[in-house]
Amino acid sequence: MSNSTSIVLRLFFCLNLSISVAFATENIELNNLSVKQAISYALDKNPNLASINARFLAMSEIPVQAGAFPEPKLKFNFANIPLDSFALDQTPMTQIQFGITQTLPYPGKLALKSQLAKNFAKASGADWQDAKRKLIQQIRHQWWQLFYLDRALEIVARNQGVLQQFIEVAETKYSVGQGLQQDILLAQVEEYQRQDKELQLLSMRHTTQARLNLLMGINKRQNILISSTVDEQLPTVDEMSDYLPEAKQSRPDMMRAKLLSDAAETRFELAKKDYYPDFQVGASYGWRKDQTDLASLQFSMNVPWDTTHRQNPAKDQRNQEWMQQKYALLELENRIAEEIESAIVNYSRATNQMRLFKDAIIPQAEQTVEAMLAGYQVNKVDFLNLLRAQITLFNYDTQYWQALSTANQFLAALDAAIGRQNGQEFSHE
Repeated sequence: MSNSTSIVLRLFFCLNLSISVAFATENIELNNLSVKQAISYALDKNPNLASINARFLAMSEIPVQAGAFPEPKLKFNFANIPLDSFALDQTPMTQIQFGITQTLPYPGKLALKSQLAKNFAKASGADWQDAKRKLIQQIRHQWWQLFYLDRALEIVARNQGVLQQFIEVAETKYSVGQGLQQDILLAQVEEYQRQDKELQLLSMRHTTQARLNLLMGINKRQNILISSTVDEQLPTVDEMSDYLPEAKQSRPDMMRAKLLSDAAETRFELAKKDYYPDFQVGASYGWRKDQTDLASLQFSMNVPWDTTHRQNPAKDQRNQEWMQQKYALLELENRIAEEIESAIVNYSRATNQMRLFKDAIIPQAEQTVEAMLAGYQVNKVDFLNLLRAQITLFNYDTQYWQALSTANQFLAALDAAIGRQNGQEFSHE
């Protein structure tokens, strides 16, 4: 290992160590972090999810307000005061009035307004559920990416030992006149490439960990250690048509679209109510000095007479908005079907690739390396071919873990597409 590369690696690990010490309290909780623990942590601390939940709680307070009657109005009047004397007993018409008026919306309007507010409040709750669904998928995606990078780093470290063994064999053969110096140089070049690969993986791990930390609502530099043991047996999935009915019932954004469609229908019904007047009723008491007191009652209403320019366009507008929400609901159904189908296809591809690596390619590559190493030691195999075989095995090992990680990421995507926020059926982490 070159001095410059060694210094870079030492600095990187010293940085991680200093971060671990700075956040020692949280590290106790974040060691051996599983997917479920990461999800639980994120649901508790993610600020965006908390913000959406606060909005839902605020919206939940609106329906009771929307369904309440307008507040009554109290009035206090000095009526018919003579300007020449301002005396209260100069004329019998002078009085001090106390009164109250109340607006009475046309029957059904308040109920529709309350229902409209309930629809929007429930839609806000569906927003929170949908944000939760997406957050869980993102957590699972980043966790599995971090898992793959950890396995890739382990393979790189293990490959260092193998390369060192090759170098020792090449040096031994060269020292006794049976090998070539170029074999040693080739092995050293490959070691430098391995070091470069390690630096790339460390950088990628740092970035992925920062993303996972932000999703969990913790400092992006907080060091975490995820679990290194997982179930490598992946479940079998069905056809898209088997999951679509469940998705239509479970997806929060589907629920939100239905609620917005219901809200648009309620607005349409409310627009039709605007053809009818609202009422105002009131009562007042008039005090007169040295005269009989007076009482008054009043009744008034607005007259919706200009329906051509007011009520008719408003009703047509609300009707078109309702149709818009209906079409949006249909479009969402199609998009959900596409998401499910895409997740199934990609998951099946990654699963088949993973099994092919595990059951056929890697065992064959291991046997090839063993045979070539034995052949090289007795001068029957060229060192370059041996090195290529080992590099190929290294790449296959890495691709296996990448395929496993990718398969689990698409499994998370399928859970999210169906609307399973906890992955009850598929998740096996």
